Amino acid sequence: MAKVVLVTGANSGVGLALCERLLDEGVHLCMGCRNMQRAETARSALLRSHPSAQVDVLQVDTSSTISVLRAAQEFKLRYHRLDYLYLNAGIMPNPQFDVKAFFRGLLTGQVIEMLATGVGILTQKDNVTPDGFQEVFATNLFGHFLLFRELESLLCGSGQTSQLIWTSSSNAQRSAFSLDDIQHRAGSQPYSSSKYASDLLSLALNTHYNQQGLYSSVTCPGFVMTNLTYRVFPSIPAFFWTLLMPVFWLIRMFTNTFTLTPHYGAEALFYLFKQKPEALDPYSKYHSLTSGLGYTYSEARKMDVDLKTSEALYEKLLQLESEEKRKLQDQQKTFDVRKQRSG
Repeated sequence: MAKVVLVTGANSGVGLALCERLLDEGVHLCMGCRNMQRAETARSALLRSHPSAQVDVLQVDTSSTISVLRAAQEFKLRYHRLDYLYLNAGIMPNPQFDVKAFFRGLLTGQVIEMLATGVGILTQKDNVTPDGFQEVFATNLFGHFLLFRELESLLCGSGQTSQLIWTSSSNAQRSAFSLDDIQHRAGSQPYSSSKYASDLLSLALNTHYNQQGLYSSVTCPGFVMTNLTYRVFPSIPAFFWTLLMPVFWLIRMFTNTFTLTPHYGAEALFYLFKQKPEALDPYSKYHSLTSGLGYTYSEARKMDVDLKTSEALYEKLLQLESEEKRKLQDQQKTFDVRKQRSG
């Protein structure tokens, strides 16, 4: 029986590259996407290269609680099992490049690390969703947590081993995260905060679900040239990035995190598909890496996480989930009452 795989953010650069590689393994693929027109275009492209493959699309916007709940309900109507859930959807809104920090990096010799991770030179201005959540927190973390919780019965089936695989980042930093402000309302690094939170949450999920056959892992795609990269410098024309590629290849001689292409960026995501989840280290992040000669591989690196903080975050998310569902129920009751009165 073909493995059932759901990938959120499936029509993004790395997500689409992952889907292509997964179809080579004969999986039954479900592409979770926000934009259905783009999803259908991506699906058609995949079917051209894999004409006999099973590829479905599912509309899901992880920034919207209602969208996530509807998508989970639709998924459960279509499928009776789920073997792999790739939590890949993510945003970095309004990224800003800190020129002063960049030049400080030049002076201190840390510029390669800063370019590879974005730490210290990238800030973002967050937005608020209609649900009242910080958009980065909702899209990158909470929406995925809700999706997992709604699909838990399919992931934790009797005698079945399943995997959650998060797309995190080397930009995930403990210094950007606070348990007192898990949505990062007061800071300027919501992306880093949300990715560090996903690292923490993955550890907590392993603590609570390994005995039920569910395992969670975290990956980093490295520095990949995608639309997100281009938006950091919106005024730079696209052709200029092409001219810069030889420079990036040169930098790759000094750091193996410059994966550059979506195919190479998906290496760790695909690597975890091939592993026995019981053998994976819950305290490690699996990085997509590329040698200076262009050889791609995956490597496990210890995360700066601890069990106490991860458990505290998990409890906060459970409480937030409960409050959000209660709010939706109250809204539905109010709507039903008004409908009855108007009828």
